[in-house]
Amino acid sequence: MSGPTRQPPEVGKTLRLGSCPVNDHDAGSGCPILLIHGSGPGVTAWANWRGVIPALSTRARVIAPDMLGFGYTSAAPDMKLDLDAWVDQLVGLLDALELDAVSVVGNSFGGGVALALAARHPKRVARLVLMGAVGLSFPLTNALNKVWGYQPSLPAMQELLRLFVYDHSSLTDDLARMRHAASIRADVQTRFEKLFPEPRQQGIEMLAQTEATLRGLQQPTLVIHGRNDQVIPLALSERMAQLIPHADLHVFNNCGHWVQIERQRDFVALVSDFLLNPDLWPDRSSRLTVSAPNPSR
Repeated sequence: MSGPTRQPPEVGKTLRLGSCPVNDHDAGSGCPILLIHGSGPGVTAWANWRGVIPALSTRARVIAPDMLGFGYTSAAPDMKLDLDAWVDQLVGLLDALELDAVSVVGNSFGGGVALALAARHPKRVARLVLMGAVGLSFPLTNALNKVWGYQPSLPAMQELLRLFVYDHSSLTDDLARMRHAASIRADVQTRFEKLFPEPRQQGIEMLAQTEATLRGLQQPTLVIHGRNDQVIPLALSERMAQLIPHADLHVFNNCGHWVQIERQRDFVALVSDFLLNPDLWPDRSSRLTVSAPNPSR
């Protein structure tokens, strides 16, 4: 007799929010931290944060959902997926988990959603971390156009992975095959193509906040960026750190868009200190720090 079918690690717990079953990872205990993933093809919360969730959950409660339209969180075909829908999803998630407020970490697309959540529901966001975030309007980069315009093939996925990281030696054939397989699972590509259609500049405008909105944020904020990011310009994070009143900026040298993967250990240490040891981070508006290259490379 065969045993029960093993679920892939990308599958967590299913929470039903209204008519939508949301795939959510929930690990650890203590101070709640919400992780919001990016928008690459085949992305899931686990794929984006697989190295971060186990490390952070030793000190905090970590919540990482698949956003509507991504991964294992489905939505009705006629449901409009935009910033309003994603913010409403997160508010519903916090309500379902009976959490009044959380610290929020947003990666790329997830950074744009995190900013909208913090601006619209300020009492629900205690602290904010933005990593390579789509926070303001900027001209569509060639790399982001390739990410949002991805058409499934193994060579196309290999090219995207090279755009995401600075150190290509960290990329493996297994990683490319895994991400390619995720991008063609079930209806994933059909959903993905609807999220950021041509002209893709409109996707940036949909996610972007105004400078006035950023000036009004009151949450302590840590802005993180890889200096060699080809997807989201470093200048965007520099400007956000100037606008947000209680913001610090940390730039990782020799690092691309996937800071949480390329510099996982340093990223976890930095974010843990900022979110869990607030007395180490007194108000030093727009402080800039730059990390040294990873000594192991």
